[in-house]
Amino acid sequence: MKKTLIAIAAGLALAATPVWAQQVLRLSHNAAPGNPKAEASKKFAELVAQKTGGRVKVEVGGSAQFGDDTESLTNMRLGTLAFSANSQGATSGVVQEFSVIGLPFLFRDLNHAYRVVDGPVGAKLDELARKKGLVVLALWDNGIRHTSNNKRPIVKPEDLAGIKVRTPPDPITLDIFKSLGANPGPLAFSELYIALQQGVFDGQENPLMNIYSSKLHEVQKYISLTGHKYETTPLLASKMVWDGLSKADQQAVKEAAVEAGTLNRQMSLAADADLRKKLADAGVKINDVDQAAFAAKTKPVYDKWAQQYPDLVKLIVAEAGKQ
Repeated sequence: MKKTLIAIAAGLALAATPVWAQQVLRLSHNAAPGNPKAEASKKFAELVAQKTGGRVKVEVGGSAQFGDDTESLTNMRLGTLAFSANSQGATSGVVQEFSVIGLPFLFRDLNHAYRVVDGPVGAKLDELARKKGLVVLALWDNGIRHTSNNKRPIVKPEDLAGIKVRTPPDPITLDIFKSLGANPGPLAFSELYIALQQGVFDGQENPLMNIYSSKLHEVQKYISLTGHKYETTPLLASKMVWDGLSKADQQAVKEAAVEAGTLNRQMSLAADADLRKKLADAGVKINDVDQAAFAAKTKPVYDKWAQQYPDLVKLIVAEAGKQ
């Protein structure tokens, strides 16, 4: 009986230990192995251990092993999960201002986007995130997004009429596809392959690297290079966990986040140049679009979001214009 009581007491003590005081801190993401997000997450864990002399260890759970993006955000705010290489769409459900990065046709290319989000825009989003219990460690890359579907090639906006398009749970993406005449709806990324396979949605939108690494091209006939928006991969920390780290460990973790982000971006840039051929070789029909026509149709999205977040929209448009 005495041994049993001791074991129970030890178990209760462990359960009551704050997550930041435990030996290993968990990082969650939803990407498949080989995706730039997955590889950068592994690199982040290696760098954190190296830079803290082993004081802080990170266990990475990919493919939504530790929960999908929305669950991870909840768990970080509760302090029961340390880190997440999350999605911009899900993050905007907590900090809605993150959506503004996805204003349609805002960036010329990936390097243009990186320069903008690494400046005052990223700093402002970190400030807003901290009020919601999250810390922005770095804004990794989640690519310029394109549209795939099983109905027809999308060449002009009218081709999207009536097509059921899966989007992330991100209001600005929903606004973009509504303005283009599609029938959009949100769904967790981890459920997307089966939803496309079963015809719940006709199509979806993602960067080529996500389409390829998650094998979405196996259940899609057409990819149209709409380039309608850019998204980051916010690498986030629980503010409860973050505040429990020493200043030295905070600095080390931040440095690891930025360095791992360099790998993420390098892989994304390479994928953008390489995957068009691989996807075509896999049998997917790929086409370019009349981007000016799409941009004209999505102008009301700017008007709507400028009313909702005038200062932030003004800031990101100005920063994009400087670069």
